[in-house]
Amino acid sequence: MIIVMQPGVAEADLAEAVRHVESLGMKPHVLYGVERTVIAAVGPERDGLKESLEAAPGVAQVLPILAPYKIASREVKKDTSVITAGSLSVGGTKLGVIAGPCSVENEDQIMKAAHGVKAAGATALRGGAFKPRTSPYSFQGLKEEGLKLLAKAREATGLAIVTEVLATEDVGLVADYADVLQIGARNMQNYRLLEAVGKTNRAVLLKRGPSATMEEFLLAAEYVLSGGNSQVMLCERGIRTFESHTRFTLPLATVPYLQTKTHLPIVVDPSHGTGHTYMVPSMTLASIAAGCDGLILEVHHDPAHAASDGYQTLSLTQFADVMQRGRKVAEAVGKTM
Repeated sequence: MIIVMQPGVAEADLAEAVRHVESLGMKPHVLYGVERTVIAAVGPERDGLKESLEAAPGVAQVLPILAPYKIASREVKKDTSVITAGSLSVGGTKLGVIAGPCSVENEDQIMKAAHGVKAAGATALRGGAFKPRTSPYSFQGLKEEGLKLLAKAREATGLAIVTEVLATEDVGLVADYADVLQIGARNMQNYRLLEAVGKTNRAVLLKRGPSATMEEFLLAAEYVLSGGNSQVMLCERGIRTFESHTRFTLPLATVPYLQTKTHLPIVVDPSHGTGHTYMVPSMTLASIAAGCDGLILEVHHDPAHAASDGYQTLSLTQFADVMQRGRKVAEAVGKTM
């Protein structure tokens, strides 16, 4: 149920309404909007529930949530959520740009990447410390040592750190170092992992699975939200189709579609979405034109010798050029970079 509070509701009345929801055996999630504050009351519904909720102080209206994803729904919150984590802000009029190498290889590499992407205008640094690889013989990442190097890069540049967490037992460790916990495409429906990051106070970047429907994607986000963590960003990184000319197919219609269904901000990954460096600039510009709230791009000072994903990685020079051109497209759609 959506409990719409009266304009300018007193904090005491809001707190009492939250307690009333809890007393009815439901879980309250308070969402603050530009024009109104609402409480998403999630739990089993029964006869007389609407009337009981309407009796709480400060309540203006009680409405059912029709979407299966309750807290993520645009029904609950009309304006787009703005997610902030350190230097990164996603969901406002300025596009958040996350950039950096696929994996952390050594201190020299991550420092060059961090300084380079910041100089070009990136607002956060990406880098994998734990790497999920198709082959068990491929580079798996530096693990905690990689996290320490990312922390050094943040100290040197001020950039927020975005890095992937692979397992529930690693959530606490990664959260100690990272500003944003990335849930990769392979783990989009790893519900125990989603529940674990939902209990943290770190922002979450949730990537769409390569075969996931929009409803499955949003319900995965709901797992994180229902755990109490409202700092969720959705990331379209391409889906698997019959085409072979790209690594994945990047469906940019995802952006306007999701924006009608959810208040969560939308990030696009043109690097994984294409799998080819030469395609990344064009699809980056197209993503901005489609109205995305943020971008995540793979950037390396020497892509030809990258430990992973060099074939889809921009050089620092290419990244700077994309940022320069992207600013013009962003301006055309009412945003800045």
